Amino acid sequence: MTEMDDQPAASSGKTYTLLGADRRLYGSSTPGTLGGHKGSRIYGRLDCIAALRAIAKGGYVKSRVFFADEEAAIAAGYRPCAICLSEKYRAGKGATVAVAHVTSPRLFNAFVNRHP
Repeated sequence: MTEMDDQPAASSGKTYTLLGADRRLYGSSTPGTLGGHKGSRIYGRLDCIAALRAIAKGGYVKSRVFFADEEAAIAAGYRPCAICLSEKYRAGKGATVAVAHVTSPRLFNAFVNRHP
């Protein structure tokens, strides 16, 4: 095994399009760690169940953006997802609501908005 075998694989030549803190798209050799929705300006984990459901239903994809990290998402004006980043979402809303299980982002938002 050579020293190179211990290193991460070099860029395969693929370029990923990410949204920067300045809200401009740029090419990166590293994929984004978070996804977002341009219309709602929400960011969340790539495995977010709410985003995956929307994608499965044929929506969301055209408005999807990706971020290198959370700092870039926040600087670009995006807020945390209420489903996959619920702690950060509640902290941002100033809410002290404890939610055991939410089946719908719409229900969660309605609840949080009524119980600040």
